[in-house]
Amino acid sequence: MSSCLLLFRPLPSPRSPRGSPRNLYRIPAVNLKPEKHFSKLKPFARNAVTESSSSSSSDSPKSPDPQFLLQELADSFNLPPDYFSQLPSDLRLDLNDAAFDLSNGPVMEQCGQELGMMLLNISRAWETADTSTSTALVNNLPVLFSSLTSNNKSALGTRLTSAGRRFQSMGQYGQGELQRISKAMISTGKLLSATPIVDETGGGSKEETRMFKFGELQIELTREKAYIGAAIGFVYGIISWELSQGIQNVPESTFQYANENALLIAKSLRGTLLVLFYGSTVLSGFATLGLLLLSRELKSGKKEEGT
Repeated sequence: MSSCLLLFRPLPSPRSPRGSPRNLYRIPAVNLKPEKHFSKLKPFARNAVTESSSSSSSDSPKSPDPQFLLQELADSFNLPPDYFSQLPSDLRLDLNDAAFDLSNGPVMEQCGQELGMMLLNISRAWETADTSTSTALVNNLPVLFSSLTSNNKSALGTRLTSAGRRFQSMGQYGQGELQRISKAMISTGKLLSATPIVDETGGGSKEETRMFKFGELQIELTREKAYIGAAIGFVYGIISWELSQGIQNVPESTFQYANENALLIAKSLRGTLLVLFYGSTVLSGFATLGLLLLSRELKSGKKEEGT
């Protein structure tokens, strides 16, 4: 009977080596408490972000000062007094092209009265190979810069960039003075041309002006000057017409000279004067008509700006 009871006695549960009950079904233990794997990486990431931001802020280049670049441009033009005059003929042609690019178009409107006259004088100095005058005028650019508007600065930058490329096309000459000038002009021009343009048209309309340039002669064209020129051309045409009529009304039978040679000279002189005065009459008519059309165009441009 006791042996039968031993058969139905439950077996003791096996123990683990450390006394804990052994998992008979081999079920892996699940750790429900999350491990903080990234907690140690947060300070490193924060330091990396701050270091990258500080390095990017320190590595970002500062925008150059236009006043400093203009001074560098003025220093690059400190050349010997006879430098431009000693340039070869092909470089002189490039210098004339640079002068044209610097003062071409409505320079007085875009750059203002004072700066426009300075650019015209600089271009004239380049055309005449006057190095001393060019140096003195370019040295005044940093002084004049503070009084320029944003539109004047943008127009000046465009002209400096275009003229600087002309100097760049001259290549190496001497001690590299032309390349230093081109580098200073292009860098300054690109910075100034990026100046935002502001609409400066106020309530009052601004009259359109144009520059007439013939060699060293430069005249600012306005509507009033066009009317005055048309009036002068009309009066000159009338005078030329009256003189031609007076010469033509003189009959040839009244010519009394000592010999035939003098008579032939008188007739040829009469014909030359008729051609001269008739031609002057025609040219005066065309000039008067052209100036009237120009004044009308300037007037229409003024109306468009006013609207």
